Amino acid sequence: MPELDGQALASTLDPQLHQACHGRLGQISWFRATWQHGGAGTGFSTWSLPDRTCGHREIPCVVKMPVGYSEYFWTKRLGLIHPDEWEEPSSLALPTPRVLAAGFELGGYDLAWVVMERFANPPIAMERTESSMWALFETAAEFHAAAILEKPLDLSAVKPPQDWNGLVEKGIEALEANEIENRDRWLTVLKQAQGSLDGLIELWANREIDTWCHHDLHPHNAMRRATDDSKIHGHCTLIDLAMVGPGSWIEDALYMERLFWGREQMLCNIDPLKTLASTRESIGLPCSEESFELADVRRVLMAASAPAFLRTEGDSVYLNAALSVIERLLPRFIG
Repeated sequence: MPELDGQALASTLDPQLHQACHGRLGQISWFRATWQHGGAGTGFSTWSLPDRTCGHREIPCVVKMPVGYSEYFWTKRLGLIHPDEWEEPSSLALPTPRVLAAGFELGGYDLAWVVMERFANPPIAMERTESSMWALFETAAEFHAAAILEKPLDLSAVKPPQDWNGLVEKGIEALEANEIENRDRWLTVLKQAQGSLDGLIELWANREIDTWCHHDLHPHNAMRRATDDSKIHGHCTLIDLAMVGPGSWIEDALYMERLFWGREQMLCNIDPLKTLASTRESIGLPCSEESFELADVRRVLMAASAPAFLRTEGDSVYLNAALSVIERLLPRFIG
């Protein structure tokens, strides 16, 4: 494999990619977006789609390579459709991007690539309305349903547990070395938490693994398709599937909740856990009462680890909210 970053590698293998797409892929404009943290090259292009009336038509698309196994697997598995079905209602209602082409080899290299639909609309984070937040969780529920249709959960793919004890220790060290608001309250509650931490960790480790989670659910990872079909009005699509993995359904909701600790007004009166539960139930997915009880275990663990990330997540609004969470919930689990 050439020693190139993702964008340079993509440019180098551009001719092989066009050959693999059998002449349907147009010229690619490669770029690196400000939100990209991985090594993939991404580009805008067009795709020649068969059309019954005029032979073919050009539609905008996004090219991405190389992509990791998880992102390639889930993007292709949930989104690959026949070109004739591009505008079928079932295709327009997919909870993930429609895929035009994909492969795991290029120019003799083991390299995964995808060509998928390009969204004309901005992320729903730009809307910031109650209906858009609701649409995000409707789509999250549909993602959970779609991800388990054909393949049972592979529990070997569950990520190793966080070192919660280590994170709390790191947080205490960070608090002792830095002057921050409410430092004494933090130190008191974290030292109290240490006595109950093993029990909380065991409760969380023994949670029911009941779905494939997106694991990066937030409004910037949800896009709307441009469509005139009122039947799918409000539907959105989840992008960035690199972190998909087995888990409890509450993990996606609590991940989103934690992102907005201290800024709950940005959720537009939407409670992530209750809303995801409601949207799951509406399509026949289970939501046990035990899951709601387990949510507080996860909240305590997340809040207790917050000071460990002072350098990257040292925002005082977030930290004060995390402190309120652990002070409110921890007494239930002490002693």
